Amino acid sequence: MEDTTTLSAFFDGWELFRTAALSGAVAGALLGVLGVYVVLRRLVFLTAAVSQTAGLGVSLAFYAQIHFALPATLTDPLLGAALLTAITVAPMILGKGGHARRTDSLLGFAYLVGAAGALAVGTRIVQESHDVQTLLFGSAVAVLPEDFHTLLILGGLLLALHAWWWRGFSAASFDPAGARVRGLPVRLLDATLFLTLALAISVCTRVLGALPAFAFSVLPALAAVRLTPNVGWGLVLGGALGAAVGFSGYVLAFVAELPVGASQALVGAALVFLVEALMRAPLPRSLRWGTG
Repeated sequence: MEDTTTLSAFFDGWELFRTAALSGAVAGALLGVLGVYVVLRRLVFLTAAVSQTAGLGVSLAFYAQIHFALPATLTDPLLGAALLTAITVAPMILGKGGHARRTDSLLGFAYLVGAAGALAVGTRIVQESHDVQTLLFGSAVAVLPEDFHTLLILGGLLLALHAWWWRGFSAASFDPAGARVRGLPVRLLDATLFLTLALAISVCTRVLGALPAFAFSVLPALAAVRLTPNVGWGLVLGGALGAAVGFSGYVLAFVAELPVGASQALVGAALVFLVEALMRAPLPRSLRWGTG
């Protein structure tokens, strides 16, 4: 009964929680779609590095605002996150297949610099909402309306682009030789995919934190690709599951009094565990393929 009452209290205060809860849903949908490419191309380490460097970019932007009194247009946190994430994905765009080991090393370096740098810079910016815990772990329970609008607009544009170009992105990702034979600009498609991933993680890290951004870019897609037979349906399901994880994770954080980012990551992990358990469970004979 207590949980029901608490859940009712959440929806009774919907006007207060709406922006943050919907931000989780939008971020989850956006990164859930892009995460299908991350999972199928085995780029999980890339997203981990990008989310950490995005956190460092946000931290540096706040630090510059506080200590150097620079104009807001030059120290916008989203600009700082986008710049550092673009630098992080640059080796993936410019590198050759024979330099995979060197690329992994660079990503490892970026991850460590991003995580350590954000923690170090964060000790100099802990004031009001500029808290390193919020930047890294998504512990904030509120989202500014302007941040939500930025996330909504940018997320809509990126999702529209991926809905329009998904066949090209899929071909360049999973059959680059065949894509070249068909005359597709594989390098342009690859570069666009990596840059949109970096931009999506940047804005989600800026609004929600690095932990939920990383979780959204991996966990819903893991469940989606396990359930669906092809990339197209995987993208659709990844977006739907990501939105559900982002929203329900926020609700769970309210009900169970958990940090929001951790709650969203745990809901995503529970989803993956449930899907894996269902897929491994033996079906009744009447439901098996080919039986009548």
